[in-house]
Amino acid sequence: MQATVRLELADLTRILRIWGGEEDCVELTEEVQDLYWIELGYDSLSILQTIESIERKFAVPLAREILELGDTPRLFLDMVNDVLGSRAAV
Repeated sequence: MQATVRLELADLTRILRIWGGEEDCVELTEEVQDLYWIELGYDSLSILQTIESIERKFAVPLAREILELGDTPRLFLDMVNDVLGSRAAV
């Protein structure tokens, strides 16, 4: 049986810090998970680079809709973890 792989908020924060810049971005916590990326200081380029980084780390393709529809950390994590969960179920 294969263990379920998940991307946690702390993992996402580490990846975003690389692409979004340490000093300009808000710390991701439970309290800000429903704010839009732009409100947190992240632009679409840093989110795109984050998606690409996750694809490499987990060796899984992510749909580009995540860039549009995953417009808050909570939605983004839900979408990524849905993909990771379905991959583990195969």
